[in-house]
Amino acid sequence: MPKVIVAPTLAVALAIVSFASGGAKMKITSSAFQGGGNIPSKFTCDGGDTTPPLQIAEVPSAAKSLALVVDDPDAPSGLFTHWMVWNMSPQTNAIAEASTPKGIHGTNDFGKSGYGGPCPPSGTHRYYFKIFALDRELDLPPGTKRSQLDAAMKGHVVAQGELMGRYSRKK
Repeated sequence: MPKVIVAPTLAVALAIVSFASGGAKMKITSSAFQGGGNIPSKFTCDGGDTTPPLQIAEVPSAAKSLALVVDDPDAPSGLFTHWMVWNMSPQTNAIAEASTPKGIHGTNDFGKSGYGGPCPPSGTHRYYFKIFALDRELDLPPGTKRSQLDAAMKGHVVAQGELMGRYSRKK
């Protein structure tokens, strides 16, 4: 059974990694948790389920828009998307705590628009906050699903960065 879960996760992860041409890197950080560290419960389903503060740096001058994706590759069903926003201004350098950035929001795997915080059914899960600099704005309507966003971004990513945080629920 674990092989079935791992294979789709790796395929999606490899597809995302291959988006950026030339390996250009951006930075995405949070003042609420360190990369690889634990995400405070206030940003999860056990707390206020609000967005953590995020800082974005090293956006290339060629960027015409930004896209933000938050996902959990450790979900039992495979990759689980918690948040998607695209057509954000390339001048965006921060997203304040408990705020919603300007842009178009997709439908997450909770079936809702906007942020759905970490909420693992068991164990510790990894949550990736990924930022993409795109060479154009995307012609996608609000409510778009992850597979459509990935397809629209393919070939248009000029740089990317990621921040990984961990969370496990208290029993």
